[in-house]
Amino acid sequence: MNLEPSATPSIWHAGERAMQEHVGVAARMADVGPRVIRDHLIEQHQLFYPLLPFVVLGAVDGRGQPWATLRAGHPGFLQASDARTLQVAVPRDAADPADAGLNDGDAVGLLGIDPRTRRRNRLNGVVQRHADERFAIAVTQSYGNCPKYIQLRAPEFTRDPGQPAPPAEPALTALDDRARAIIGRADAFFVASYVDAGSTPAEGAENRRQVDVSHRGGKPGFVRVGADGVLTVPDFVGNQFFNTLGNLRLNPRAGLVFVDFARGDLLQMTGTVELLLDSPETATFTGAERLWRFTPTRVIHRPAGLPLRFDDQPDGASPNALATGDWAPPACSI
Repeated sequence: MNLEPSATPSIWHAGERAMQEHVGVAARMADVGPRVIRDHLIEQHQLFYPLLPFVVLGAVDGRGQPWATLRAGHPGFLQASDARTLQVAVPRDAADPADAGLNDGDAVGLLGIDPRTRRRNRLNGVVQRHADERFAIAVTQSYGNCPKYIQLRAPEFTRDPGQPAPPAEPALTALDDRARAIIGRADAFFVASYVDAGSTPAEGAENRRQVDVSHRGGKPGFVRVGADGVLTVPDFVGNQFFNTLGNLRLNPRAGLVFVDFARGDLLQMTGTVELLLDSPETATFTGAERLWRFTPTRVIHRPAGLPLRFDDQPDGASPNALATGDWAPPACSI
């Protein structure tokens, strides 16, 4: 695998390129990347974000721990002031561990997802903060994502999003029974990851952090929890960008958030990751192209942390998710 610098710097960092090489799509992605990943918000995305009542954020705290979170507001709380800046009108939240990574100058990842239509777009950039009530993101990369594996749901506010969320419960160092139950019935979660670019000549001299946050979906129970508290996640076919797995290949740390869509509870955790790119176990889960394992090191329950509930829509299950398999009963410890 040749990761030597070329005359034209790649839009992909070394971890993403390594994953693309591993599955044989590097040449195609070298052509696709510059055409779909932009350093600004196209008009369609500028019009999309103000429609949303919530947003997914990925951030990194002062100890280098990544966290994923959801923050909510009345539609319009996200606004593009211009093609390179997205305004985010949400206040600081001490109960949210991701808030520690939302200071001025911090790298951040953002995913806008509309569960009513399965539309999703994402960006990463740098926080510009001049007030506790809001911040802006200076866009570094912006691009669209496909609607695969997203369940159709209708969000509804349970309280004014301007009201403070209830306090978080004390942090745990491992999963408790309630966390296992939430994960065991989940059909979706969100994952934050990051790399510090600039470590090789191909990445340029500037040491620049890049944070991504992504959606993962499947049938309920698609994330397995082992007796040791380690999560095993099947990775299904996607856009082959490998933003998340590329990050994890270089920096095996991730932040996960699971949502109780009926109650608005959040289960946030940070921990370490092991990629299983060629494991024979992959063949036991229909649709999985590879697996990865997540070991939580800090777990936080936030009851009603999100001022929304989500009603499942009739026939709203993702056809792509329904085509995937299940963990064999002997392998599941829940």
